[in-house]
Amino acid sequence: MGFHAQETSMPVEVRKHGGRLTLLAALTLAGCGFQDTDEAGKVQTSGRVLNVEVAAVEPRDFSEVIRLSGTVVADRDVLVSAEESGIVTEVLVDKGLQVIQGQPIARIDDRLLSSQVAQATAQAALAGEVWIRRQRLFEEDSVGSELAYLEAKYQAQQAAAALATLQRRLERTVVLAPIQGVLDDLTVEVGAMVNSGTPVARIVGLDPIKVAAGVPERYASDIRPGSRATVTFDALEAQTFAVTIGFVGAAVNPSNRTFPIELRLPNPGRAVKPEMVADVAVVRRVVSGALVVPRDAIVRVEGGYSAFVVLAHGGLETVESRSVTLGPSQGNEVVITTGLRAGDRLVVVGQKQVAAGDRVRVVGGR
Repeated sequence: MGFHAQETSMPVEVRKHGGRLTLLAALTLAGCGFQDTDEAGKVQTSGRVLNVEVAAVEPRDFSEVIRLSGTVVADRDVLVSAEESGIVTEVLVDKGLQVIQGQPIARIDDRLLSSQVAQATAQAALAGEVWIRRQRLFEEDSVGSELAYLEAKYQAQQAAAALATLQRRLERTVVLAPIQGVLDDLTVEVGAMVNSGTPVARIVGLDPIKVAAGVPERYASDIRPGSRATVTFDALEAQTFAVTIGFVGAAVNPSNRTFPIELRLPNPGRAVKPEMVADVAVVRRVVSGALVVPRDAIVRVEGGYSAFVVLAHGGLETVESRSVTLGPSQGNEVVITTGLRAGDRLVVVGQKQVAAGDRVRVVGGR
């Protein structure tokens, strides 16, 4: 009887509150479904396997460098001047050509000096002959006196000295290149009048050539003559010059707090030209047997830095987090002073997605 009452009352309740029950049922099912999904997700997360790439940590020498901007200057830059006055009669070298030391560049009219040399030659010869005769007479002690002999000797020596001076002046009517280099400028033409000291040409030595740069004063104790460096030029992309520092300045420039250095480069083809801008990398120090890793592989954490290494346990590969200490760096490389060991497999791709204890699959290596 009671059972019949339940059967007749239940459809009535459903009909009266069907909308409410339907909503409650839907919410209940939805809630159950969300909980199940979350639990499944937790299980899936705890059992996830992430793909990573690793690199073996191996010791090697690491060079820490100081990068500077330098300017090319000629190894030698000489302004050649006339040593005698006169009219330029001949220009022997065209501008831009290579000259060697002692090569004639120009000639100055030497006719007047040539005649003076001829006259002085005759006078010196006569004075020498008189000296010889007076000497012979004096030695015979029969004719002549010591005073006459000494006067003849003095006059002969004076005549010889005057001749030598004129001959030297005659030689200087030919303007010679004092150094080997390139005739970068020629300031006279045939027919021009020059005086002693008038600039005639400019010669620059381009092989070798120098690069001048300024080093910040904080590196003063690290840089010395003989320190290794490399020099490159934006205009000469294919060339890298490995050189050593030839000069280190003793004083700091107060305007920019740098001290000067100079480096010499071989330049047989004269591709490097004065006033070009150079990129200079000076080796500050070399760390032997350093553990060098990509900077991107290091993760910054609260209080320091961490790196992840892959460990193998019973056929499974998992990630271990290591606290590391950074040493000197260069570009995208950094030295690890503590925290890693030679032979460690360092995570270099995927390090920002993993955590300590995660299972991983190594899909690439370096």
